[in-house]
Amino acid sequence: MSKATRSVFGETIAKLGETDPDIVVLDADLAKSTMSCTFAKAHPDRFFEMGIQEANMIGVAAGMANMGKKPFICSFSCFVTGRFDQIRLSLAYSNANVCIVGSHAGVGIGEDGYSQQGLEDIAVMRSLPNMMVIQPADEAECASALEYLVKHHKGPSFIRTTRQKLMDVHAPGFQFVPGKSDMLRDGHDLAIFATGGTVQGAIEAHDALKARGISARVVNVASLKPFDSEAVVKAVIECRGHIVTAEDHQIIGGLGSAAAEAIAESGHGALLHRIGLNTFGESGTPAELYRHFGLDGEGITRSILAWLGK
Repeated sequence: MSKATRSVFGETIAKLGETDPDIVVLDADLAKSTMSCTFAKAHPDRFFEMGIQEANMIGVAAGMANMGKKPFICSFSCFVTGRFDQIRLSLAYSNANVCIVGSHAGVGIGEDGYSQQGLEDIAVMRSLPNMMVIQPADEAECASALEYLVKHHKGPSFIRTTRQKLMDVHAPGFQFVPGKSDMLRDGHDLAIFATGGTVQGAIEAHDALKARGISARVVNVASLKPFDSEAVVKAVIECRGHIVTAEDHQIIGGLGSAAAEAIAESGHGALLHRIGLNTFGESGTPAELYRHFGLDGEGITRSILAWLGK
């Protein structure tokens, strides 16, 4: 079954709110889009509609966290992470236990175009020393990550959710572990590290490459910070030093940069090919944009074959 992770967020946080009265949800006039409206319907006394005031929402959430609440603040990812100064000081510097829910991430948002496509959000959130950064690949992983944030995490966090539906790549009951990635397909010629909306395309690329005699490992990276550097180094050693990253984000500052940092610090030589955006987004359907920017299975396959000179 496929489901948008924004919908999973709404359903999961409403369910978690049944047993945890400290959970509060704040939204910046986009509750029907971020799906925080599900929580609002279930727990109206703990939902706060802040209007188009993301900076104020961040400050209010920080105050609530200081009083022992567990705030989740919601908006389109580009809008809420655009209030970086407030996030940096009110949340990160104060180590406030607030989760930023950045919905409608990447070009997967579709026709709304670049002005509303979060394509630099992972980069800015990764730059904050104590910010956890999560991008689930499907329903099971999203639900588990939210449960972890509510029950175990203390401090600021950022979870990136999709407008488009994502196919299930994990079995029900899958457990998210911060700082750990999970291998979805094994291979020894190269390794594809993918996150969020590109994971399905990476699996499709695995199948297409296999038909051409190329064995590709596929690794899902939901925990972008802390990052599983060990999995990258392991792939460098076991996959002939050929590493590919695929992300619905700028290739600078996101998954590609995290992989490059891990390789450089390991001392192992490797070839790295980053698939993502190195331009501004455009308007179109999610499928059209994934095809245009080479983020679907066909595009990832084509990019890898060109990189390998095949």
